[in-house]
Amino acid sequence: MSSRSARRKAPTAAIAVAAAATGALTWAPSASAEAPEPTPSTSAPAPRSMPEPEPGGVEIHKKDPSGATLEGAQFSLLDTVNGTKALQGKTGTDGILRFEKVTPGVYRLKETDSGSAIHDLAEDRDVIVTPGQVTPVTVVDPFKPAELTVKKTDKTTGKPLAGAVINVRPSGSGGEAVTLTTGSDGTAKTMLAVTARSGTVYTATETTAPSGYQLDSSPVQVAAKPATATTAAFTDTPAATTPPTQQPSKPPTTKPTPETSAPATPSPDTTENTPTASATPTSAPTVPAGPDGQLARTGAGSTSWLAAAGGLLASAGAGIFWAVRRRRTSQPDDAS
Repeated sequence: MSSRSARRKAPTAAIAVAAAATGALTWAPSASAEAPEPTPSTSAPAPRSMPEPEPGGVEIHKKDPSGATLEGAQFSLLDTVNGTKALQGKTGTDGILRFEKVTPGVYRLKETDSGSAIHDLAEDRDVIVTPGQVTPVTVVDPFKPAELTVKKTDKTTGKPLAGAVINVRPSGSGGEAVTLTTGSDGTAKTMLAVTARSGTVYTATETTAPSGYQLDSSPVQVAAKPATATTAAFTDTPAATTPPTQQPSKPPTTKPTPETSAPATPSPDTTENTPTASATPTSAPTVPAGPDGQLARTGAGSTSWLAAAGGLLASAGAGIFWAVRRRRTSQPDDAS
């Protein structure tokens, strides 16, 4: 018997058994024993695994501004995604540090120790690692700055002076100047950049003197060395004091009143019967001098004597005439 005819007879036998048990014919579906057809799968095939990129490297060259290599500088290579430390190391005697077998990507290079007492740390930077290649990086550590203190005092007493203005500029061409003003203790401080291991020369000049003191514009040179402190001292002399200028006194605004004296009243006794003096010249005419300092002989001397004699004769004649006339007037009186 074939399997197909057996599957067909199975429902009929089930119906006959059910009828015999209940005495009634009822229809009850029966499950087919036929296996379902297989359903084709719709899921995609598993992807093939990609090969990992070839690692790269970073080579750090450490120097200072003069070009000298620096040993013992410590660096860390940080993951820029989560900030974790990936690699770290120190430069060797040749000033070189190599990070090998670094997964390609972007990293942050951070210097944690310069390895030198006179060198400062360099700024952080980003480094790109390329597959199969070594990325060179040159890092220059600047020199640590120098601390400058300017000090201003009285030249004689050593008293600290406040208010002095000092200009500090790198010697030579270029460079940025720094202006300092001394405080109550006579000092002022600043940090100076240093570009050489042996130091950088600066020139300090006083531009404004303290109140009451003379300006000393003589420059003072200062050698600023890395990570060292230096002092520039200035002294001033008190300014000369001049006495105050007295203003001339103003003349009085009111003029004095002149005294007026009454004219003297002549006495009647002295005015009457006073003969009138003959008008004579008050001063003799000026006679030019001769070559030897004597009066020139021009005849003026004899003329003056003659004039004087004539005057005497005229006076005598007038007296005689007056006496004769008076005598004549008095004779008739006697005759009567």
